[in-house]
Amino acid sequence: MKGQRVGYIRVSSLGQNTERQLEGVQVDRTFEDKVTGKDTNRPQLQEMIGFVREGDTVVVHSMDRLARNLDDLRRLVQTLTSKKVAVEFEHEHLKFTGEDSPMANLMLSVMGAVAEFERALIRERQLEGIALAKQKGVYKGRKKALTNDDVAAMQQRINDGDKKAQIARDFGVSRKTFYKYVPA
Repeated sequence: MKGQRVGYIRVSSLGQNTERQLEGVQVDRTFEDKVTGKDTNRPQLQEMIGFVREGDTVVVHSMDRLARNLDDLRRLVQTLTSKKVAVEFEHEHLKFTGEDSPMANLMLSVMGAVAEFERALIRERQLEGIALAKQKGVYKGRKKALTNDDVAAMQQRINDGDKKAQIARDFGVSRKTFYKYVPA
């Protein structure tokens, strides 16, 4: 029995486009995350791992779309191949089946380490850029979610006995943001 080809697509934010990943690649089903790849706690990734069965092939555009660090990459490939699910990386032209040669395992480690290194360099340059912008007075950081008037109005509603969850909804902020501005 021939298994399914299952695509996994990941971008870091909602605004990013997923169209270039797996473009022209035939898959039976696709799982797509729009979250950071800093760890493996991603809803569609976990659903995909639970979905695939022996004989299936997971197809990913590139290693850095599956994992951002070498440990996670190796662990995910091991998890999938131990279920007798192959993992195929289109960009790198690599496929892992669990019956891989020492050379294939070396390639996974080397290519994964390069992807992790690239991510670290990007992050380092980003932090340097932010620090430089702060020195020049250009970078102000994120705009505050609530104004002082909003906080005062929220406090008044609390004093009036309104429920905190409803106040947060009315001001369009999460409960976490609400409690950041109006301590319990």
